[in-house]
Amino acid sequence: MNTVVRLEVQIQDIRVSEDTITAYLTDGRTISVPLAWSWRLSEATPEQRANFEIIGDGEGVHWPDIDEDISAEGMLYGVPAPRADQPAIALA
Repeated sequence: MNTVVRLEVQIQDIRVSEDTITAYLTDGRTISVPLAWSWRLSEATPEQRANFEIIGDGEGVHWPDIDEDISAEGMLYGVPAPRADQPAIALA
């Protein structure tokens, strides 16, 4: 008998530096992506980057000052945020 286990990826905390977005997950893992993956965060002030809310029981993060959302799965699977004038990357 096969058993499939699906673990939910949940963010516990997040930090944005000058070049990375780092998420600390509830299961102890840490994932980082380049800051350039979020053009809104790249262009934000340090104060705007520090003002975030963890949403959906850790499924993502929202920055209200710049209206940016990043999901844990997006970070984990490598989905950069497109600019409004660029098409989104489709996952196969």
